[in-house]
Amino acid sequence: MSRELPPAPGMTLVPGGAEFAVYAAHATGVTLSLDDGHRERRVELEGPLHGWWCADLPGVGPGTRYTLHADGPVDPGRSLRYDARTPLLDPYARALDFGGSAVVIDPTFDWGGDVPPRHPWSSSVLYEGHVRGLTMLHPGIPSHLRGTYAGLGHPALIEHLHRIGVTTLELLPVHAFVSEPALLQRGLINYWGYNSLGFFAPHGRYAAAADPQGVVDEFKAMVRALHSGGIEVILDVVYN
Repeated sequence: MSRELPPAPGMTLVPGGAEFAVYAAHATGVTLSLDDGHRERRVELEGPLHGWWCADLPGVGPGTRYTLHADGPVDPGRSLRYDARTPLLDPYARALDFGGSAVVIDPTFDWGGDVPPRHPWSSSVLYEGHVRGLTMLHPGIPSHLRGTYAGLGHPALIEHLHRIGVTTLELLPVHAFVSEPALLQRGLINYWGYNSLGFFAPHGRYAAAADPQGVVDEFKAMVRALHSGGIEVILDVVYN
């Protein structure tokens, strides 16, 4: 591999495979662990290139699960705690599985000419809502879709938003997140989602779909349905 600039951050599908890049300016080595369901392999990334570690990955396609391992200095005073034994998530992952791995997905999706409504601020009415909170008890949403992205894009929910005059739906965190150990020890969960693991991957437990590709497609379909119904979508993002 010879390049002057790194590819786009994260995993990007290209003809015949994928390209990968992750920023780790202080690392002395970065390894990508890949599992396509048939075999596992490790690839040493090349770098650093302006702080980025990169690889061309022939044959890598949708469904491949992957983690990172980074070696480097341990200096708590500089917030450096490299340990090559620890599996790491790709911070730019588009999907995560329930086992803690990033997953390569097919980014293609039929948006059907989707265009955000772009209501003027002077006539916008914003509604801050939670995927589960908005849909779990709505009688017009099929029970198997309540609490999900599919439920949020259901005609019954869109009709409800129209009825109360909402033009813009601001969603509380929908990024992949986990519950803090202190909560789990008390038999609780993080309901609000302000503990993101991946800011580019939708939270899997809000989907009716069970597989990572299905989660992403369901999220996109929700946005498409809301836009088609004249409802703008804003995401609440807090970089904790």
